[in-house]
Amino acid sequence: MKSIIVLSGKGGVGKSSIAASLAIAFSEDKRIVCADCDVDASNLSILFSLPTERYEEWTPLSTNQIASIDRDKCIRCGKCIATCYFKALRSEDNIPKLNEFGCEGCGACELICPAKAITLKDIDNAYIGYSRTGYGFKIASAQLLPGNSGSGKVVSEVRKKAKEIEPDAELMIIDAAAGIGCPVIASVTGNDYALLVTEPTPSGYEDMLRALDIVDHFRIKKGIIINKYDLNKDYSAKIELFAQEKKIPIIHKIPFDRAFVDAMTNMVPIIDHDKDFRKMFMDMKKKIEAEVIDSEK
Repeated sequence: MKSIIVLSGKGGVGKSSIAASLAIAFSEDKRIVCADCDVDASNLSILFSLPTERYEEWTPLSTNQIASIDRDKCIRCGKCIATCYFKALRSEDNIPKLNEFGCEGCGACELICPAKAITLKDIDNAYIGYSRTGYGFKIASAQLLPGNSGSGKVVSEVRKKAKEIEPDAELMIIDAAAGIGCPVIASVTGNDYALLVTEPTPSGYEDMLRALDIVDHFRIKKGIIINKYDLNKDYSAKIELFAQEKKIPIIHKIPFDRAFVDAMTNMVPIIDHDKDFRKMFMDMKKKIEAEVIDSEK
């Protein structure tokens, strides 16, 4: 199964909208599956008009642990409080008390406790599941629970889920989170191709460079889409010059169009909302196929 990740570094550049329409384009002649790896704010399924209430599966997921203190065993030495890097433990009546929202489950307190009064216990920190889109392919998704950590591990579970629900898929399309943190790193590793979506603004350009560093670290082939390129043609030219110098193909330049906003508010991918965009996304698909699939023949 080949995999393509769509990422941006900066949020709000149209990454998920482009991923959704590309998924439909690829699904016309390939068996595909989607993985929504933005587990802090998953929205790819919303673009397919699929709220979690319509999921075929949506179950609790545990990828994290927190400390559990046995008050009867505690000898009140205070070593765990002094050791906790995240300041999740404080003294209450000379016994350590845990702030669950501060605990990262690192296990340092368990290791330092001479009385073996602290153990780590699994907690449900997310929900994970899948649904079938109206275009015939499935989408795996997850949502980190408020105040919980471990988004990188949850992303890994989403990618496993996508393979599990569609083991015979030829292609997986991954929608990454914005930024360059743990969930993005967990999304990028092991892919065959990275599609970087940017916009012609200083922050869009700089955040694309940061995302590119991650892609290059994992030695993944890549291409660039400049969204809303006509809003700042000077900055678009700067991005194109950079791509030319680095020998990175520009897969497409998308003009600003309010139809994208209309499509999102109607929860329909733009390729289906406005048929005028079909040719544009089919052209993108053809270029990406040439980069990912045809180049290996």
